[in-house]
Amino acid sequence: MRATWDIFCSVVDNYGDIGVTWRLARQLVAEHGLAVRLWVDDAQAFVRLCPQADPQQPTQKQQGVEVRHWPVDWLPVEPADVVIEAFACQLPQSYITAMAAREQKVLWLNLEYLSAEAWVAGCHALPSLQAGGLSKFFFFPGFTAGTGGLLRERDLIAQRQAFQADAQARHAFLRSVGVSLPAGARLISLFAYENTALASWLDALASSDQPTQLLVPEGRILSDLHAWLGGPALQVGAVRQRGQLYVQVLPFLSQEQYDQLLWSCDFNAVRGEDSFVRAQWAGRPLLWHIYQQADDAHLEKLDAFLAIYQAGLSEGAQAALVSLWHAWNQGGSVAQSWNQLLQHGPELSAHADAWALQQASQVDLAAALVQFYLNWL
Repeated sequence: MRATWDIFCSVVDNYGDIGVTWRLARQLVAEHGLAVRLWVDDAQAFVRLCPQADPQQPTQKQQGVEVRHWPVDWLPVEPADVVIEAFACQLPQSYITAMAAREQKVLWLNLEYLSAEAWVAGCHALPSLQAGGLSKFFFFPGFTAGTGGLLRERDLIAQRQAFQADAQARHAFLRSVGVSLPAGARLISLFAYENTALASWLDALASSDQPTQLLVPEGRILSDLHAWLGGPALQVGAVRQRGQLYVQVLPFLSQEQYDQLLWSCDFNAVRGEDSFVRAQWAGRPLLWHIYQQADDAHLEKLDAFLAIYQAGLSEGAQAALVSLWHAWNQGGSVAQSWNQLLQHGPELSAHADAWALQQASQVDLAAALVQFYLNWL
């Protein structure tokens, strides 16, 4: 009998939590043949990522995953063989009690947020004794050996490489989302939180010698984009131009479409965790808007990633990369560092592709979770 897995997701804000857990659930079913229930407390957020889902249904099957609404008033169910609480969400107390009472032991995992900090490898897979004789293991995604790896479907890199080698596939995708690329234009995607650094970047793009097409899936950055552009409110499908910059607002994309957008672009500005990882798999230069934390704790995480990502770059490329990422994440002017970065464009492009292949040589997160369970049995 195949193992059963329960994944619990509490949507705090944005779509990072549900984005990661939905990808993981699908991969565990598709590649490992597991029976997976995904418990989500915000049906509307799930529907944005899976448009064919019905937010009114408490239980439904989507892409092989049993998706269940996580109600405030919990209804008792039999716990699964493996239970994942994503990002420290709190499991229902009655469910925990049922886990402790289950005749067959339950593997309880806390799937942590992604970090490149050095301490992660030392804490990965450590147990924590809980009430009722249960142990909870902390599972850390990561970029280095000794961590849980990154979410990556088995054939993702091959699919991406085939897409990027096929100009017709790229053009067909762009047409499908209403994009017509100006001749000779650089193509950039922008998915970010509100950011006071945006105006300086837009100024630099507008005054560049080369035209830029900026593709912006609808989201929180639109208010800052509108403040810079002026005029009528930005709606999906809007196309505006200032100087050498063409701005186009895209609809909220499915995860598959967003992957193809990242693959299509020459440069990707991304946010949070899920889009950050997917941009790395795209093999293109990127700019990360990390989720802001109290006391600037997020900047330590930013620097930890930069420390490993910039290895192998020339001194000039490293300086431009670090300067741009710091300015972007601290609300400063990015114009100078952006122009410096452009001077190292070919080097950064080759580096991004090599980084993706290097990370793909390590075990992926879903496979690491399955192997951990098999070793635990």
